[in-house]
Amino acid sequence: MELSNLRPANGSVKTRKRIGRGTGSGRGGTSTRGHKGDKARSGSKEKRHFEGGQTPMQRRLPKRGFKNVNRLEYVPLNLGKLENLVKTTGNGNVDVAALVAAGVAKASDRIKILGNGKLTSKVSIKVHAISASAKAAIEAAGGSVELV
Repeated sequence: MELSNLRPANGSVKTRKRIGRGTGSGRGGTSTRGHKGDKARSGSKEKRHFEGGQTPMQRRLPKRGFKNVNRLEYVPLNLGKLENLVKTTGNGNVDVAALVAAGVAKASDRIKILGNGKLTSKVSIKVHAISASAKAAIEAAGGSVELV
């Protein structure tokens, strides 16, 4: 066997339809597009969301809810994670820059401390927001809270 006698397996290669090559070909005339109508024209393409003239889904369904453009998004940080952070770094003064350096948030993020978990270390913290339960837990452990 050599490269010159290699052939594809029988039935694996089909000849393509040659459309628009005269009436004798069986696919001339309208060239398999039917008679007239938009789909018989060149450049015709239905939009993805077109439903054949039926009222589209996005118009049938009701609009729900409200999107506040002025909403402030916060990155949550629980007391348990804060405790681990203080133990690993050994630093009781935690501010936004320290949290960014630890990979908790990005520099552009706002950070909010939440009260889930236990805090035993004395921590002085400066963040954008804090929940009431987290503030009480930090102050109970002898720490202080300052909002940026």
